[in-house]
Amino acid sequence: MNVLAKFVVALCLSAAPIAAPVPAPDHVRPVAARPGGGKWYLAENGHAVYCYGPVLLVQQPEGGLSRVATFCKGDKTIVPLKD
Repeated sequence: MNVLAKFVVALCLSAAPIAAPVPAPDHVRPVAARPGGGKWYLAENGHAVYCYGPVLLVQQPEGGLSRVATFCKGDKTIVPLKD
């Protein structure tokens, strides 16, 4: 009787269908990693700019020093900052 019960359980478990993993929908795309390390600054003209590079002190033609942010988003690589 014990052997028969084990045989029936083994037969039932082996005949059970195994569910295949559900594929991801086509409209879901993995999100690409964004480049990090940027920071918001206030430009000399009053606009906010997002820059990835360091802040540097640059000598002006008049002889003074000016703080600038480098590698900013958009078409400008160097943006003078408001002190």
